[in-house]
Amino acid sequence: MASDIAIVDYGAGNLQSVANGLKRIGYASRITSNPTEILGAQGVILPGVGSSGAAMDALKERKLISPLQEIAGNGTPLFCVCIGLQLLLEVSEEDTQPCLGIIPGKVKRLPSENKVPHMGWNKVDLLNTHPVFEGIESGSYFYFVHSYYAKPDNDSLILGTTDYSVSFCSVLASKNIIATQFHPEKSGGIGLRLYENFIRNMVLEGAT
Repeated sequence: MASDIAIVDYGAGNLQSVANGLKRIGYASRITSNPTEILGAQGVILPGVGSSGAAMDALKERKLISPLQEIAGNGTPLFCVCIGLQLLLEVSEEDTQPCLGIIPGKVKRLPSENKVPHMGWNKVDLLNTHPVFEGIESGSYFYFVHSYYAKPDNDSLILGTTDYSVSFCSVLASKNIIATQFHPEKSGGIGLRLYENFIRNMVLEGAT
């Protein structure tokens, strides 16, 4: 069964690498900033690089804030990456501008005990099972590039943690939302397995 995946275009630089990753595992996608196309998609990926303030400005300019909030609430499978994860929360120490406010909590800066930004491969310890992590062992390594981390008010939403001066939320899961602080598209085959599981187990499973 074919999938209809929208990759949200708000000017982030890694959009094509996400689309190329999906193509390598056999799934087509659309890079789009059209709110109607995004709202009508079977599944949505919100990638991200850069700062939270600039990202929110770009989403506002493209009139994408309300559609993303609607998607989060209507059950459409939503995969958020890096800044995309941080934008789910209410506010970030990086900027005074409010984020999407979908998940109660705030985004904090990593402590300076280690070099910031946190860049490179690091371990993700899973706290529970999830369809997107089917076949992936706790303790697997993924690729990170970030200076801030999400701290949701509800700890039960934290699916995976990573240690870097502090133990932080590296995977968040809430109903139809899965979000990773690391970049699946930069994490080799194991990262692409996450996208494959997302499409197969959340998008297509929900469409049957």
